[in-house]
Amino acid sequence: MATLDGFPASFYGEPGVLGMLANGISAFLVLLQNFNTARTGVSAEGVENILAGVHLILIGGVCQLIAGLLSFRKYDHLSGTAFIGYAALWGSYGATRIFLGASQPITTNLTMSHDLMSNTTPLTTLTTNLSLSAELWNSTSQSPDWLSLLLIPQSAIAGLVPYILLSFLLAFCSATVNVIMPFVFGAITLTLLFEAVAVGVSSAWPLVVSGILELLILLFAVYGSAALLVKGLAQRYVLKGFGTPLFNVLLLGTNSPAASAQSLGQEKKKNTKYAEPQALFFFCDTVSPFIMLFYSFGYGTSFSLGAVWVSIISAAQLLSSYYAHLRQDGYLVTKAGLHATYWLTKAWEEFVLSAVIVSEPEREVATGRQAMVGDWFFVAVALLLLVVSLSNDTLEVTHNALFLLLSVSTVPQIPLQGYYVFFGVSCSLFTSVSLYGTFCRLINSIAEKSLIPVGPQPISSDRLHSFLSCFRSPWKLQGALPSSSAASSPTNQIPDALFYLTNGVAALSALHAASSSQSMSFLRLSVPWVLVSGAVVQGFVSRLQVRGGQRFGSVIPSFYLSVWATWTWYRFAGPLLQISPVGSYGFTAGAIAFLVINAFLMLIAAYGNLVLLSLTVVMEIVLVCFLLSTLQQLPYQLEIAMLAVFSVICLYGTLASLVNCTFRQSVMPMGPPLVKDVNQQQKSSAALPCPVADSRLTSGLLKISRLLDDGGVCGIPTDTVYALAASCKNPQAIENIYNIKDRPAEKPICICISSVEQLVAAKPPFSSLLWEFMRNVYPGGISCIVSKGDWLLRLGVGPAYDRVGTNDSIMIRVPDHTVTGHLCDITGPLAITSANPSGEPDSTHHDMVISRLGHKIQGVLCDGDSNEIVASTVVNCLKIDEGMMLQNRSTLQ
Repeated sequence: MATLDGFPASFYGEPGVLGMLANGISAFLVLLQNFNTARTGVSAEGVENILAGVHLILIGGVCQLIAGLLSFRKYDHLSGTAFIGYAALWGSYGATRIFLGASQPITTNLTMSHDLMSNTTPLTTLTTNLSLSAELWNSTSQSPDWLSLLLIPQSAIAGLVPYILLSFLLAFCSATVNVIMPFVFGAITLTLLFEAVAVGVSSAWPLVVSGILELLILLFAVYGSAALLVKGLAQRYVLKGFGTPLFNVLLLGTNSPAASAQSLGQEKKKNTKYAEPQALFFFCDTVSPFIMLFYSFGYGTSFSLGAVWVSIISAAQLLSSYYAHLRQDGYLVTKAGLHATYWLTKAWEEFVLSAVIVSEPEREVATGRQAMVGDWFFVAVALLLLVVSLSNDTLEVTHNALFLLLSVSTVPQIPLQGYYVFFGVSCSLFTSVSLYGTFCRLINSIAEKSLIPVGPQPISSDRLHSFLSCFRSPWKLQGALPSSSAASSPTNQIPDALFYLTNGVAALSALHAASSSQSMSFLRLSVPWVLVSGAVVQGFVSRLQVRGGQRFGSVIPSFYLSVWATWTWYRFAGPLLQISPVGSYGFTAGAIAFLVINAFLMLIAAYGNLVLLSLTVVMEIVLVCFLLSTLQQLPYQLEIAMLAVFSVICLYGTLASLVNCTFRQSVMPMGPPLVKDVNQQQKSSAALPCPVADSRLTSGLLKISRLLDDGGVCGIPTDTVYALAASCKNPQAIENIYNIKDRPAEKPICICISSVEQLVAAKPPFSSLLWEFMRNVYPGGISCIVSKGDWLLRLGVGPAYDRVGTNDSIMIRVPDHTVTGHLCDITGPLAITSANPSGEPDSTHHDMVISRLGHKIQGVLCDGDSNEIVASTVVNCLKIDEGMMLQNRSTLQ
């Protein structure tokens, strides 16, 4: 049975208060340093920079990250994207200050007053002690070689430029939401511009201008935070600046069929639990390639600081993958995880090339790069992702095609003479499309319709489904009806594609011949390839599996995380660390433990599918090779063969899992479980208490409509929670709802229609203000209470006139849900109320309706998890022309 998950978005406070204060305080910290440097002519050094960097990371990074996470939960597309993006910016800027402070020696400059100079003996002692301490610190704590090679100004400018462009986009988009945020984000944009100028120009005027702009950020942020705080306390807008945009987002375009991603039959269920993370994903995909672009074209010789900037924004990209998982978007989970893995791996590979092995002979480095094959897995997965995305809009297909080009451009077998030129050009194209994608996705998410053109689908989802279904033989295509088992729930299977992807990259990156094991360049370059995908990102996959609630949780990804981390430690870092033969015995014992644990995981995989079982079996042989390597008896040919087979299995597992999650069906076979759960079989074979139908099939809608026309009461999905429905053609069925729910007779029942046009045709005597309000909120999770009248008979309520609403008022629902709308078109107006026993929590999954009310109703239209976990918001519009509207969260009661 589905359970309630967290709090409804309406219960959350105003995270914008924390987000804007974090921006304001961070700007104030930088302001103080800028004004001091401009006044004294002495730049901040050493500990001062380190402390400033720590404060920027904690306040501008961590605090604003929390605000962004809360904004995503509050279904605030703009604030969620902006706050997480700015958290990455301030975190990166703080890291730059730390790097700058760490690369500078500690000085002992003292500013002494006249009174202090009069006491010469203590002063001399203090100065001597500080000088000796500084000299001792500088002599004993030498900076690493890679830190001394840093070109911090160039790296900072390369990072600031993409944030300037993106901050301008955020300022423009925020003008469609409120009045305050455009000024805050606009001031941040200009501040970043002059900070970049100040880094590149040794003059005081950019610091002064930047400081003035940072003061404006502080003032706007304080006012905005106060306005939101008062609004949260008073539950209404008291201070001006919020609630009214500078201009209406609808002015940016029209919702044309050609611009809709659903123009060829692909329609997604609306999800209002969490904000849309696609804009954040494209935001991150703009920053990372832009930084790599600067480096590829020779702007800077060391990528140490650039690797930190890319790592921070890649962590934000993993957050977009996490929220895609919460929204049950398996495609975006995989794509965001793939891109984050790619950028992290490439960033730290360039760090190794530019800072760790920079002094090694160029021929040896080229030979080590030639032996690396891990990037080919990225190429293969990028190609698969492109094929799966052919049923999406043109923007998505173009973005995936450019990522395929990007992954091809970083194949290590390309000679270094043309490698960085090819990579730089690919990054340029990819950055341009990502920047446009950020703007499109953010505006379209704010408007909740396709205003900015993204292009039509190249092919329909049905045609792509038919093409991919040819691979399903000999296994039977399973129905699309959501299963009640936890293991087969689409939500629980979403991380599987990313699990196979990370293991495939790690395995192919670990593949090498005996001659390559003697190359120090190859060993150093392979560390990020195996460690990032096999350990770091797989840890993220493990977290997703924990949330998924599968029977065995995250056991397998957590174990494989340990395997690849240990593999990296011993096989690649071991020769560099010069692990002794005695130390190898510890790894021998660990390898034996891995073999035993993986044997148990093979039993777990036997309950899953043949692909997972094959993966664990091959991993057992790979672990045998790892054990033999600790004993210096490794057969390299066997290891190469097993790692190659392991990668092929992972490639197919990635494709099949991605396709199945995208279409929410078993389109490509994963194979049946070798061992079947008897208890689950008995549970699934048990007769359901009432007929069920699939919301994704026309036959399912027709089945439920027949039951409703025959006088039955059925559970149906809406844009909020599940509801009980009865046809207005059958007044007795409406009376039965009261008995089914044990509902008090004094609580009225509302009616549900498919569109506002039905109301227009009925010609109710509504005022122009009420019509305008309804056109703005319908369709959506709003229930409007209006006056009753004869117009209800023209609407089709008929004999149910006295059974719905009160004597003089009626509540109307127009759900923003395709299934409910089609059902109302077939049956006519429906009388609905929440599908739960009176006084109990709302039903957020069809299983809850079946288990609690299935023995009392005539059918359930199954649609999986509901879009919300609380019912619609009721608005009393009886006195709307007098300026009085009462609003509260309701359970349609």
